[in-house]
Amino acid sequence: MGVDPRQILAGFLTVTMFVMLANMIKREHFDSVKTPAAANIRLDENPVVEQSLAKLPGGTTTGPWKEDEWQELKACWAKPDLGNSEKSTGFVTFSLTNGPEYHVSQIADAVVVARYLGATLVVPDIRGNKRGDKRDFEEIYDVEKFMKSLEGVVRVRKDQPAELSAQNIVVVRVPNRVTEEHVEEYIAPIFRTKGNVRLATYFPSVNMKETTKSKADSVACLAMFGALELQPEVREVVDSMVERLRTLSRKSDGQFIAVDLRVEILEKKGCLGGDGTKTCYGPDEISAFLQKIGFDKDATVYLTQTRWHGSLDSLKESFPKTYIKENIMPADKKSKFLDSETSEFTKVIDFYICSQSDVFVPAISGLFYANVAGKRIATGKNQILVPATISEATASASDFISSYISKKNHLAYSCFC
Repeated sequence: MGVDPRQILAGFLTVTMFVMLANMIKREHFDSVKTPAAANIRLDENPVVEQSLAKLPGGTTTGPWKEDEWQELKACWAKPDLGNSEKSTGFVTFSLTNGPEYHVSQIADAVVVARYLGATLVVPDIRGNKRGDKRDFEEIYDVEKFMKSLEGVVRVRKDQPAELSAQNIVVVRVPNRVTEEHVEEYIAPIFRTKGNVRLATYFPSVNMKETTKSKADSVACLAMFGALELQPEVREVVDSMVERLRTLSRKSDGQFIAVDLRVEILEKKGCLGGDGTKTCYGPDEISAFLQKIGFDKDATVYLTQTRWHGSLDSLKESFPKTYIKENIMPADKKSKFLDSETSEFTKVIDFYICSQSDVFVPAISGLFYANVAGKRIATGKNQILVPATISEATASASDFISSYISKKNHLAYSCFC
């Protein structure tokens, strides 16, 4: 008895459906990593929006490059005004820590708190992981732009007042994406008693999915997406490195891939989550992923790894145009920005290059991925491909678009339209 071709087709379609479903579930887990002992902040999800990837017409190389449709979005928020809101003589201080992916969120939380309290926000310093590793804000960011962007929203002071001391200021822990209700219940009573507070932001979750609206949204949007810009020298270094990568990518019409892959993080971090899902991918896995979704050996790949590591050799064999910072940074800038004892400059450079690349592949889940995604969404750079282990010989890149993009559920979508 012969086999009905329709049964074969139905079976094939069923298998294909389950493969696609498995990939969607993997992306959801990758986007929703939690920190220990913390509840995730969940939000209403928008309907799935189909994303298409296409080969670049007229290009000199093949690959799943997205057609150039990168249109910068417009801010949906109205700049809030201090108006007749209550003012105090107190101050809110804080430090930026752990790298630019944290800085964005720490700024937003501090502005929300200071505005609600009617306090003056003191421009933060920047602190690294080592004791004594401390920088002024203006060494990395444009302080004048920062202060100007917040005019009329919250009062800002550049230098910490001399009268502040351990006796009249208290450290308060603040959850990322703090709400006005939290400020009123837990922070305002302390502020009214002490007169000043120092904030320490903690992250119950590194998930940037938007679920609820609050009165603080317009303030948080402005602070997160409109207040931080690199100071001119750092911006010049980033721009020159991006331009170098585009020059090296002539065979792909100047397009390049940025992969957040740091060997030291992979060595410290177990890549399996508590539920058995993958939370990071190594060089061999990234190489296989890029090849199977259609990128060829002429694709230019930028890695966030600072110094070359032997484990990257196999990736470079598959993609000879694989570069790290020391390969493309201007020689006269290396002593300051690459050979420094602090890692703050290298983190900032990676964050902004990944935000500007044509394709972004986060080999490591976490806040770096989440906040790079936010900056990319704001500028219309939607080609974010979440890696996976692919059993088939080839696969469609569109199956691996970040769920932040495919479902439009990133916080940034509530700030831009």
